[in-house]
Amino acid sequence: MKLTGAQILMECLLEQEVDTIFGYPGGTILNVYDALYRYSDKIKHVLTAHEQGAAHAADGYARSTGKVGVCFATSGPGATNLTTGIATAHMDSSPVVFISCNVPRGLIGKDSFQEVDITGITMPITKCNYIVDDVTKLADTVRAAFAIAKSGRPGPVFIDILKDATGAKCEFEPLPRDQHYSQGKLGSMMRRSSQNFKAPEVNVKDIETLAEMIKKSEKPLLICGGGVVRGRAHKEFLEFAEKIDSPVAITLMGAGGICGRNPLATGMIGMHGTQASNMACDACDLLISVGCRFSDRVALAPKTFAKQAKVVQIDIDRAEINKNVKTDHHIVGDAKRVLAMLNEMVEPADHSEWKKYVFSFKTETEYDEGGETLTPKQILTSIAKLLPQNTVVATDVGQHQMWAIQHFRFDYPGQLLTSGGFGTMGFGLGAAIGAKMGNPDKTVIHITGDGSFRMNCNELATVQDYGVPIITFVFNNNTLGMVRQWQTLIYDKRYSETTLKHRGPDFVALAKSYGLGGAHVTNVAELEAAIHEAMACGHGYVIDCAIDMDEKVRPMVGGGSHITDFMLS
Repeated sequence: MKLTGAQILMECLLEQEVDTIFGYPGGTILNVYDALYRYSDKIKHVLTAHEQGAAHAADGYARSTGKVGVCFATSGPGATNLTTGIATAHMDSSPVVFISCNVPRGLIGKDSFQEVDITGITMPITKCNYIVDDVTKLADTVRAAFAIAKSGRPGPVFIDILKDATGAKCEFEPLPRDQHYSQGKLGSMMRRSSQNFKAPEVNVKDIETLAEMIKKSEKPLLICGGGVVRGRAHKEFLEFAEKIDSPVAITLMGAGGICGRNPLATGMIGMHGTQASNMACDACDLLISVGCRFSDRVALAPKTFAKQAKVVQIDIDRAEINKNVKTDHHIVGDAKRVLAMLNEMVEPADHSEWKKYVFSFKTETEYDEGGETLTPKQILTSIAKLLPQNTVVATDVGQHQMWAIQHFRFDYPGQLLTSGGFGTMGFGLGAAIGAKMGNPDKTVIHITGDGSFRMNCNELATVQDYGVPIITFVFNNNTLGMVRQWQTLIYDKRYSETTLKHRGPDFVALAKSYGLGGAHVTNVAELEAAIHEAMACGHGYVIDCAIDMDEKVRPMVGGGSHITDFMLS
């Protein structure tokens, strides 16, 4: 059958079982939106307040559901507004297909209105990107993009379609998704376009070597990284940890890879890691990292990191091996497959004495009860007590982000949505919207700081428009808290451009101006009353929580310092 490029795009999205798109229209993508109008009974479109919000929403949808997220934008500023969201997805290995439309072929390269080389801009922050100037190539390109986004190490893919290609017609042959890989032309496109098209085959000898290392170890430590979460390898990971009886440290992106309440879990590792995790890392004789990049927030001083241990890295991406920390052994492969093979080979162990040592150190920071303001612990304890255990938590970036991972006990992959690699302030509300659209039966909350919320509060319009009952908790300390913490500890209290006191808006008044609910709270009783009201109201709600300006994230190890050199404990 003969279809326009815009119609072909819709049909290809249906092939991929896409049910939700996040985006913002404009001139060059109007053919696509016109086609979408006719497919609105099959594909829901969520109009955000800003393209960056759409990018984060598609990302949050992908992380929380395990599906591929989809985001639309027009050319020029519409497309460039996506780039922060694309980089966020890229750093955290989130599978999102971003689709923009550019000016017609005859206007390319002429500095036309809203023209930009978006494929050139996004090349470093995508797994792969395409420019489609021929309608006959569109279907194969879309199919390849989805396959690449979710295969191997997941990540974002960008498609830029020229406007005239969306209006031109050609023959279209539907192709069931399970047949995409068998198509020679399509397979060739994917192999040329991505080094990570498929997970590498696991070397059995590498598994045998690690099994022998585990057998000899008396003080093993596991690190649960983001690869366990992205690969949905949590069941295999738990079986492995219990079988070898090893304590488990968790990276920020690894939250939910093992239940935080599991008796083997030592909490977060690294700059704001727990005493138990960091001390265990320093004393272990075998460190096995699964899906962890050993970033500068985990391996703060690579040369002394786990200095007494044999270091083993398991990762799907060969480029990550030995990039930050030199390993004694490594296995390249999908976490789920590697762990399943290990579980068949390793023998049960008992490391009771080692665990006794590790858990002699604290796994959680203790806080005072607070005075005229709330403490982070009080806020998070009230949330955990009153909201369902499977609540999805989206955060922005800063102190509130660290407090959330320190005090919540995440149970499953996709329960925590946070920007770990790129550190994107403004990620949280869009991600929460995407998560709620993908998980309508779950409670979704947004944890933010007053600095971060200023960057994304425009998406309250989306919360109101679509009636999504997201509860936003603002940790309001009238400052850019994480930066102030560094200024206090390292810069002799020179608070250069971090104080936000007396700067608007009033977040509760802002929420009410959108027709949403809200409350200012300064103590636990007020907070819990507000949570009950927010849960009952059925629409979006903002709870502005007053905390002390000088409350700090503890513990803290300075950048470049040895992992047990705590500045704050």
